[in-house]
Amino acid sequence: MDIQLQPLGSNKNNFMVSVWLGRRHYLWYLLFFAVIAGESAAGETSPALRTVERAREAAERLDYAGILLSQQGPSLHTSRIIHKHQAKEAIERIEMLDGPPNEIVRRGEEIMWYLPRERRIISDRQIGARSFPGLAQFSNAQLADHYRFRSLEKDRVAGRDTTVMQLQPIDNLRYSYRFWFDQSSGLLLRAQSISERGDVVAQIGFSEVTIGSIPASRFRERVMATHGWQTEIAVSGPADVSGWAFRLPAGFSRLAAQRRVIAAKQSGIGEARDVVQIVCSDGLASISIFIEPWSAARSQNPVQEGAVNMVGKRIGKFWLTIVGEVPMVAIRQVADTLEFSASDSK
Repeated sequence: MDIQLQPLGSNKNNFMVSVWLGRRHYLWYLLFFAVIAGESAAGETSPALRTVERAREAAERLDYAGILLSQQGPSLHTSRIIHKHQAKEAIERIEMLDGPPNEIVRRGEEIMWYLPRERRIISDRQIGARSFPGLAQFSNAQLADHYRFRSLEKDRVAGRDTTVMQLQPIDNLRYSYRFWFDQSSGLLLRAQSISERGDVVAQIGFSEVTIGSIPASRFRERVMATHGWQTEIAVSGPADVSGWAFRLPAGFSRLAAQRRVIAAKQSGIGEARDVVQIVCSDGLASISIFIEPWSAARSQNPVQEGAVNMVGKRIGKFWLTIVGEVPMVAIRQVADTLEFSASDSK
């Protein structure tokens, strides 16, 4: 993981934050696009959101393959994606083409993350999570209250004609976004996050893409010898966060609270990590709060990497990491209002 966000602690027990950031570094869209689809404030689907819905269906149902360029700030990474839909299930492989070898294989909701240099495999299950250009279904009647939709001039991406849409926030608590949709298939081909100064702080898109039937031979099963590798299995379930209180930016709401335990499969290798994650969204942008046991190897220094902003905070025996693809002012608002009411927080 070449994320370079060590000020918040390089402790290996900070697993879920490091995994989240590692995926964002290469696949920053994983959570971002899990909540994009929505409904207009009036309850009727607008033409803009119908375009988004078409893109969601295209990403899951079509076969496609191509080269992706993703950028967070000055960091640029290249990956290859192959996606097939078969037997009512989406199967895809994403291979990182620069930096440390790194590969993600998804079958439906099951995700296997291969890290050859670390001789490590992470097995996870993420309901609703999709990698770019995937979009998961989500309904948010308030989305149109906080963004303005605008169609831009048509453009071309990876040699294909596209329809371009921009979402402009009505406040300083969100980024604006720009999307390029393939005119023929509806597939999302490029996406950008744009700061309040008009700078592109993160983007991802195809530099080349094939849409249509992909031969099964192109989606090979892994043949890498993984004997002796450490396999870490993520087990998740609902978390009780009733003791925690915080104020979210206007329009954001809490989607889920999960306790995630990561343990080594082989007996005696590694140790379990127990992290609670609270996921919040306005229907487009997302903020996560990670709650872990406090340790001395922490720093409250704020960190920014492209569109991602992050701060850490200690409350009693807990360490919290507040991270999201929103401006720092929104992250600070959540961090400054976080409180824990239980008597054992000291």
